[in-house]
Amino acid sequence: MYTVVDIETTGNGIYGNRITEIALFNIDQGRIADSYSTLVNPGCEIPAFITGLTGITTAMVRNAPDFSEIAPKIDAFSSGRVFVAHSVNFDYPIVRKEFERCGLDFGRKKLCTVRLSRRVFPGLRSYSLGKLCRSLEIPLSDRHRAAGDARATALLLLRAMEQPGGQDTIAGFLNARSREGTLPPHLPLESFRQLPEAPGIYFFKDSKGNVIYVGKAIDIRQRALGHFYDTSDRERRLCRETSQIDFELSGSDLVALLMEAAAIKKYFPKYNRAQKNIRPAFGLFSYPDRNGVIHLAFNRLARGQQALRVFFSQTDARLFLEQLCTEFGLCAKFCHLQEGVATCSHFRVPQCAGICSGKQTVEAYNKKVRDALQSLEPGGNHLVIDEQGRQPDERGLVWVADGTYRGYGFVPKGQCPDRLPDLEALITPQKHYPETEKIVQSYILKHPARVKRIPG
Repeated sequence: MYTVVDIETTGNGIYGNRITEIALFNIDQGRIADSYSTLVNPGCEIPAFITGLTGITTAMVRNAPDFSEIAPKIDAFSSGRVFVAHSVNFDYPIVRKEFERCGLDFGRKKLCTVRLSRRVFPGLRSYSLGKLCRSLEIPLSDRHRAAGDARATALLLLRAMEQPGGQDTIAGFLNARSREGTLPPHLPLESFRQLPEAPGIYFFKDSKGNVIYVGKAIDIRQRALGHFYDTSDRERRLCRETSQIDFELSGSDLVALLMEAAAIKKYFPKYNRAQKNIRPAFGLFSYPDRNGVIHLAFNRLARGQQALRVFFSQTDARLFLEQLCTEFGLCAKFCHLQEGVATCSHFRVPQCAGICSGKQTVEAYNKKVRDALQSLEPGGNHLVIDEQGRQPDERGLVWVADGTYRGYGFVPKGQCPDRLPDLEALITPQKHYPETEKIVQSYILKHPARVKRIPG
């Protein structure tokens, strides 16, 4: 038993997608057994462009029932039945949300006639309701009104049932273990099945092949599926426009992040949120005190201020300074990692040689500080980050030169270049952006064991 449903709504305005009209057709034993339709008062104005599409005005629904008044009838009318709609992942969440506003639960199995038609009537140029009905000679009147569209969808379902294998196809869609019912209506099942359960980036494309969203994931298939289960308006619009999904393997989360940042800059996809103007927020500074001891400290950057090294977060700034202290034997107190103490005793930085307790001369300590500062100067400081490859027999490499991201590449497992010319030959050059600088800087600070220095 099936209930074919169509709704008209207010669109995605400030009040959300509220129902202005709903129609339901019950199908039993291969025929339309009953129907119900009504205008609905959405509790807000209907936008002019929606009126232009449907013909439904605010005046028409002013005296119509609220959804709360008709909810019990809709619940009883469709009880125990499969909820059927043309692009069901649009209609069903909106109906369910209206029930939630009434304090009621609404749960039904779902069937999408777009996906069903693609399987039962393959090879058609379009699977929009109007063009599909025209191709199959199914009568469609009162287009963009709930009763007219719902009746045409009901006739489409009946036609699909009559086709060879139609009933089996429907049964497969309704199988609780099948994921096909959750896929976007225009996305072929094969496009989803080819997605790997591996790290990389993925591209949602529309019917013209335009990239409309870029994402990254540790498990591409599972992450893509997450979009289909998301019921937010933005995700539903994205899924309705998705006709193809492509991907690129990265081997690791780090390379996936870098690939994603580059792809967003290249395609500017409409459904990727606009990237914020990323700027370094903290800087490392040095200054001598009245006793001549050179201090190091990080602080928030002011516009135009010159720093020895810049950072995108306070956490990264602190971690960098802790590592610098450890490498060069500096004092946590005079590097302002500890405040209000007589002598240093930092839990991650070894105790210094005694500058804070008077056991080390100012000259000896300042030499260590100058050595540390010299290590920050640019000049052939090439780093290679060793990562997982795309396959078990390869490794991924990320090249950073003097803090600038230069690109990534892949090499056979067990081979890691130890000379700059060899490294350059293996790397696919990439552009350096603030986003990529933030990614590699944070990663290097948190995973120093994966970083190798290459002679310039």
